[in-house]
Amino acid sequence: MATTNRPDAPDRDALLRMFEIQQKIKTADERFRAMLTSGQVQLIYYSPRGQECISAGYAVHLRPDDYVVTIYRGLHDHIAKGVPMRELWAEFLGRGTGTCKGKGGPMHVTHPKSGLMVTTGIVGAGIPIANGFGLAAKLSGTDQVTVVNFGDGASNIGAFHEGLNMAAVWKLPVIFVCQNNLYGEHTPMAMSTGVEYISERASSYGMPGVTVNGNDPVAMWKVAGEAVARARAGEGPTLIEARTYRFWGHLMGDAMEYMPKEERKAAMAADPLPAFRAWLLDNGHANEAQLTEIEDQIKALVDDAVEFAMNSPEPPMDELYTDVYEEIIK
Repeated sequence: MATTNRPDAPDRDALLRMFEIQQKIKTADERFRAMLTSGQVQLIYYSPRGQECISAGYAVHLRPDDYVVTIYRGLHDHIAKGVPMRELWAEFLGRGTGTCKGKGGPMHVTHPKSGLMVTTGIVGAGIPIANGFGLAAKLSGTDQVTVVNFGDGASNIGAFHEGLNMAAVWKLPVIFVCQNNLYGEHTPMAMSTGVEYISERASSYGMPGVTVNGNDPVAMWKVAGEAVARARAGEGPTLIEARTYRFWGHLMGDAMEYMPKEERKAAMAADPLPAFRAWLLDNGHANEAQLTEIEDQIKALVDDAVEFAMNSPEPPMDELYTDVYEEIIK
């Protein structure tokens, strides 16, 4: 973040909302990692740390009835769309009080009440699903939009190309957000992708494509706002490539040997959340007491969610055959 004020920035309420979302993500992520490394819990966990600005930037433009689709590295998208913290933690920990009764876990969080419709464990699988939500909104005559999140690796699979083509042809109200953290699992982008910018691929399908600094919440807010307005007006989809960097490996336990140490060190030193916090203070959008109050409230919220989840029961055995598509013949 630049230290000077910016004419392209949103109003104070939106700025503080973005700060709040990012702080929630950071606090929840740090607590998950602390509990995992101390042995308090066991689960597969994909840290989104470093990518908070992206979710915060688009989420402030969305209404409760808009939709979000994300992938297994989706904690930041869950929180940004408003999934209740208690139920979210309970689902991550496999408890019966979770958003999916503890049956989905971190890779399959779903909470339609908040508009978080799908978390998929399959790379790129959310793209055609998002088109389905976009088509439903178009056929229903609403102006709802769908944001679908995926990584740079997903832009190399068939569903990406087929999905973008279909969305463009049918002018679906879908915003495709490529959270490009430069690594597809353990593979650097340069080893698997022939173009320098994922956004270049949008022109092949007749839709706008834009690359934005995913570590700049104001820049992300501006680009996302334009894409949401375009979708609501019936003008079709947009591909946003938000360039960022994940601070941790593909998943907890990853040795990160494929990530150059100096590159990762530099990315973490440029952590976008402290930079955004300092920018808010330097430009008079908030004072220290206000931001500290937000941080304290979020810590209390996460503490409460952890206690709720840890004290919640696991799904009962009589739930084993519920929430399935076909009747089980015993």
